[in-house]
Amino acid sequence: MQRIRSRDRFEGEFDLPGDKSITHRAVMLNAGADGESFVQNALMGEDCLSTCRCMRALGATVDVDGTTIRIVGAPKFRSGVELDCGNSGTTIRLLTGFLAGKGIHAKLYGDASLSTRPMGRVAEPLSSLGANVETTDSRPPVYVYPALLQGADVNLKIASAQVKSAVLLAGLSASGKTSVTEPVKSRDHTERMLKAMGAKIQVDERKVSVQKSELRAIDVDVPADISSAAYFMALGALKGKTLCKNVGVNPTRTGILTAFDRLGVKYELTNRRISGGEEIADISVERSNLRAIELGAEDAPAMIDELPLVALLCAFADGESRITGAKELKVKESNRILTTAELINTLGGECIPTDDGFIIRGKKKLQGGIVNSYLDHRIAMTGAVALLASERGGEIKDAHCCAISFPTFFEKLGV
Repeated sequence: MQRIRSRDRFEGEFDLPGDKSITHRAVMLNAGADGESFVQNALMGEDCLSTCRCMRALGATVDVDGTTIRIVGAPKFRSGVELDCGNSGTTIRLLTGFLAGKGIHAKLYGDASLSTRPMGRVAEPLSSLGANVETTDSRPPVYVYPALLQGADVNLKIASAQVKSAVLLAGLSASGKTSVTEPVKSRDHTERMLKAMGAKIQVDERKVSVQKSELRAIDVDVPADISSAAYFMALGALKGKTLCKNVGVNPTRTGILTAFDRLGVKYELTNRRISGGEEIADISVERSNLRAIELGAEDAPAMIDELPLVALLCAFADGESRITGAKELKVKESNRILTTAELINTLGGECIPTDDGFIIRGKKKLQGGIVNSYLDHRIAMTGAVALLASERGGEIKDAHCCAISFPTFFEKLGV
């Protein structure tokens, strides 16, 4: 149990861990590229370490020294391997696509939580390229077998950066052109990195096309993760003033700022710049009077990881908020629609779970209490914000799960 005491004021400047999504891709793609590379300010959470472990098993050199990773790529992967993806959905989904056309066979599996995550959504579009991928009742373990891939036009039913990325990575080994079209544009870190690594790639709004390509290794300086920064930004809005430095503000990831705009949060982006194809800025947030909002399916992809936190902010807002179009929350480390609602209700708020989101009736304050994380890092960190901003604080069960994406979270929080 992690004890969190309430505070009247929360303020400070924060240097935060590297972006989880970019770290995954920097390690995976460089491990499959020709040459040596260094990834700086990498996130060394358990999920990204799972990617490092898998790429070593496939034959790449992956040496970790603090937040720096040295990689010597192995463009021809080792066959007959079993790849432990831990709790990382990003690892298992992207790697399934990356391996599909490599002429090898491999088993990809994970822990008990990962074993419940849907993989049919990846295997199905990959099959349209001719991939030989078998799931276990549409879930892990996943088995990849050698196959000759042929480019195809793939129309995704849901906007998912992980599924899109899996198909694009398979397309690197396919003859002809592979195109992926999404109903709503999802995060585009894969597209940006593939372009920087010399892939033949074309982006046209919601449609991305790739052709058979060899990747060249590149150094990557990973910006701070906006999903991690969001918790400190939220505390600034609720309890004082915060400055999060060197945060990645890729437009496909700044949905939290869209939510801030509608909630009435006072924030400012300064020191804007570009590094490695990714936009970066410092983000300052100060205490704000929050108002009720509505978010729909067109908003969800850019803030899917932050939606539990957004729902929490709505619990402190004036009026009734509605979040819809977020069914994807059901297939995360927990069913985040249910676990977010339970978190808010347990602490004295009012959140009604729906089939695809929430109805939150703001009370402007929460009493405090005990948060069950359900071993979901996003729920644990959202719970920490809630308790710190509550009237009497409380405790978080299984708070250690924060190490999945943010090992130093409670240290940075000062608890």
